Amino acid sequence: MNIHVDYRASLSLVGTVLKYIAVALVFPITVAVFYRESVIPFVTTILIAVLIGTALEHLDPDPDLGHREGFLLIGLTWLAVPFLGTLPYLIAGEGAVAQPANALFESMSGFTTTGATVLGDISFETHSHSMLMWRQLTQWLGGMGIIVLMVAILPQLSVGGAQLVRHEAPGFGIDKLKPHISETARALWMIYFGFTAVVCLLYYGLHLVGLAPQMDLYNAVAHALTTLPTGGFSPEARSVEAFSPAIQWIAMPSMIIAGTNFALLWYAIRGQPRRLLTNSEFRLYLGAMGVLGAFIGLLLFVDVGLVQSPAEVPMIPGDAEHSLRQALFQVVAIVTTTGYASMDFNTWSPITQTLLLFAMFLGGSAGSAAGSIKIVRWYVIGRSAKRELFNTVHPEAIQPIRMGGRVLDESTIRGIFVLAFSFFVIFAISTVVLFLDATQTGMSLTTLEAMSAAMATLGNIGPGFGAVGPMDSYLSFSTPAKLYMVFLMWIGRLEILSVVVLLTPSYWRS
Repeated sequence: MNIHVDYRASLSLVGTVLKYIAVALVFPITVAVFYRESVIPFVTTILIAVLIGTALEHLDPDPDLGHREGFLLIGLTWLAVPFLGTLPYLIAGEGAVAQPANALFESMSGFTTTGATVLGDISFETHSHSMLMWRQLTQWLGGMGIIVLMVAILPQLSVGGAQLVRHEAPGFGIDKLKPHISETARALWMIYFGFTAVVCLLYYGLHLVGLAPQMDLYNAVAHALTTLPTGGFSPEARSVEAFSPAIQWIAMPSMIIAGTNFALLWYAIRGQPRRLLTNSEFRLYLGAMGVLGAFIGLLLFVDVGLVQSPAEVPMIPGDAEHSLRQALFQVVAIVTTTGYASMDFNTWSPITQTLLLFAMFLGGSAGSAAGSIKIVRWYVIGRSAKRELFNTVHPEAIQPIRMGGRVLDESTIRGIFVLAFSFFVIFAISTVVLFLDATQTGMSLTTLEAMSAAMATLGNIGPGFGAVGPMDSYLSFSTPAKLYMVFLMWIGRLEILSVVVLLTPSYWRS
């Protein structure tokens, strides 16, 4: 086959990305020095990253990135970086992630901000402070987007960078915040960094005033690093359940911000909050979470939504604050695909779990750190359905679909339908694959659990139900099943079509 893709240029830039990502390992090294832990896993990873990165750069010292090469760069980067992220786990040899498939699962889950974990034992007795902090940091690095970060700091990506940003962080108008795409990327990362710092200060501030005794500085930093990227990893075995209600109430608006289009946040910060409040997607986003949260809260309040009360967080029917907080927290965590848990919702009734499963398909806003299908696509699908019904009665009418004050072209609408259809097809196939694999390996897995595992990994959500519930892990799955879910997390983070393009023969040929 005559290849018409300059793969050397893409590989060369992947090498540059690996070298820059290695710089981030200085942070867990600092944590290791503070806690007097070994720095060898991180120092060794830096050396390997520099060696591999330098070797790849030599493939094309002056890479010229075209449209096709951009797709390949994004796909390869989101494979190479998680593979690099496995090295500290493997070198340290601590706990379940000492095994290669588990390490890759944990690393891919981290960088794609999925939040699914194979750590059966999350404790400082098994894992060092620095290793658990590296686990948190992987989510922060992946939240805004590795390529967006590279566009912000690498001059060779300034040309064609808009295309890369759109593929990695899709959103309407996100490439028009600044005259140059590199300036836009820097603005996005400054917003991301600023909100992370604010959330960290809020978490630790509650600790200082005595409202959150367990939220010490380490936990405040660790959880801020996974709140803004909508990641959900926690160094606490029972996630946010380990902290006071005050932390849970603070985490909710923080997750909502993380799931909001960062372009809208940029306008709001610059004195145009009306653009945020009048945005159709944002109103639908808030409304969906509010309605679902209130309804589930009512079910819990009247003791319909609960099967049993766990000893760790006793659920008392008639406790309005507790019912509303638990319901709202879980709805916000799942819709924004953050994956935190304020209690074990495996103890909830089938109707409440079904509502949470429905929430998994919503997703946050486009141009945010959230995953899944995303609210904006449901908005366009709903408007399209309404238009088709209208045109059935008035076939001569021309009714454009508007979003953000502009008319959407038909190719954009078709692309949304194709992505949604592809998502549901892959979800259905994956449910069957995981269920059959569990049957073959003797793992007890119900249909609902298989559905939630498929959706939680493809949608980058994290926890599911039953065996993959918020207080459990994916450790019991077979190695092939874990590797398949690694694939789901990868294509889910890149919103499927960016990966599917690489698998089509026409992409490689003229």
